[in-house]
Amino acid sequence: MRMYILALVAIVLLATLTISSAPALAAEGELRAGAFAMDITPREFPVESAGSMTPRFAEIANDPLYARCLVLESGQTTIALVICDSCMIPREIFDEAKKRASKSTNIPTSHILCSATHTHTAVTAARTFQSSVEEDYCKFLTGRIAEGIQKAHSQLEPARVGWAVGNNPRQVFNRRWYMRPGFDLTDPFDGTQDTVRMTPPRANAKLLAPAGPTDPEIPILSVQSTDGRPIALLANYSLHYVGGVPAKTLSADYFGEFARQFTDLIGAKGASPAFVGMMSNGTSADINNSNFFEGAPRADPFVQIRLVANDVAKSALAAYNRMEYVDKAPINMVEAEVELGVRKPTPAEIVRATKILNEAGEGPHRDRRVVYANETLHLAEYPDTIRLKLQAIRIGSLGIVSSPCETFVETGLAIKKLSPFKPTFTIELANGYNGYLPTARQHALGGYETWRAKSSYLAVDGETKIRETLLKLLNDVAN
Repeated sequence: MRMYILALVAIVLLATLTISSAPALAAEGELRAGAFAMDITPREFPVESAGSMTPRFAEIANDPLYARCLVLESGQTTIALVICDSCMIPREIFDEAKKRASKSTNIPTSHILCSATHTHTAVTAARTFQSSVEEDYCKFLTGRIAEGIQKAHSQLEPARVGWAVGNNPRQVFNRRWYMRPGFDLTDPFDGTQDTVRMTPPRANAKLLAPAGPTDPEIPILSVQSTDGRPIALLANYSLHYVGGVPAKTLSADYFGEFARQFTDLIGAKGASPAFVGMMSNGTSADINNSNFFEGAPRADPFVQIRLVANDVAKSALAAYNRMEYVDKAPINMVEAEVELGVRKPTPAEIVRATKILNEAGEGPHRDRRVVYANETLHLAEYPDTIRLKLQAIRIGSLGIVSSPCETFVETGLAIKKLSPFKPTFTIELANGYNGYLPTARQHALGGYETWRAKSSYLAVDGETKIRETLLKLLNDVAN
């Protein structure tokens, strides 16, 4: 009998130790949160840098690159959101990182959203145009994303959340323009069907009107401990990137600068655990920071990045200062795959491209006819269809959707209008990379974002299918 009692005591003690060594689940509806910024700056240089039609290499990093991770838990539901300082990241990297993170945290892979900011001065992780992928860095990146999620999860604590919407129309401009007669709109396929020009000369006499709208909203999700200590802020803005980074230099662009400046604005620099500011990219395929209406002198390196980040951070702060928090909120997340067609070249187009490349000789090439001839041969090897991962999240009355494309602002505005959640925001370049996603109307107008390449290959009806699926997912998490 004495041995039985001792054994029973041992079992109880073991159970107690096991429970105390793992984060306790939040009571139903009560919130817990943890955040961590994992450094993903390359350890060795030079590295190839993404964001150009021709290969380029970086020898230094001006500022750190991060995978900024936020884990939220409500009752039995735990989700993770990760924003990486990268131009674009293929699905294979995200899938493997999620698999590893899920193994160490028990967060289902379907409850993890990973995205790239689209800074054009990060390490090449996805092949576009003539770039080569930095394979060793990709292995490093995969592990760091997984580790970042695990560290954020290990810091889960009772929390409260709030959401609001800021507004800043000053830093977003549609970059696709109708031009007056006489402006050359020839495409790299020797066609003359385009009716718009991407990034035309600023303040040019031939400028007529932008071919699309902008979205000035800055939705924010604020996360604090129950005693008011800032844990994280997830912001969203539909701005492609800013640029103005010197050659041979890596930078997180304004996305990273926003995080630093917002941290300073709320006095959270010394928070422990460290506060994590996060700026995600909205729907910015046709939006950038150039004022084509009036033009402006070119700024010194990093000046425009700091200016934009400061202005957007102050707009986000205005929303932050009127935040109302709750310590209980339902969280739900769903994902789905959609199969889309691929715009593949015809036999005649393949013959033309082969002839152009044979005449051009060895690359890398700068003539855009040759660059796109090369893209034509690459696209000829693509499958006829491809599967994309889409997600929707509910946090209280806030809705979030994601897609793996460079999405046009019209799509984001349409989703916001029809969403059952107010507010709703979109995160692009999430869970993979599948190029530009023009609407059918924008496809008809032509221009760079529609030119068939590894950066733009989905079927014309792709946007309709993605938008309809995302709205369905939002309605699913609402119920």
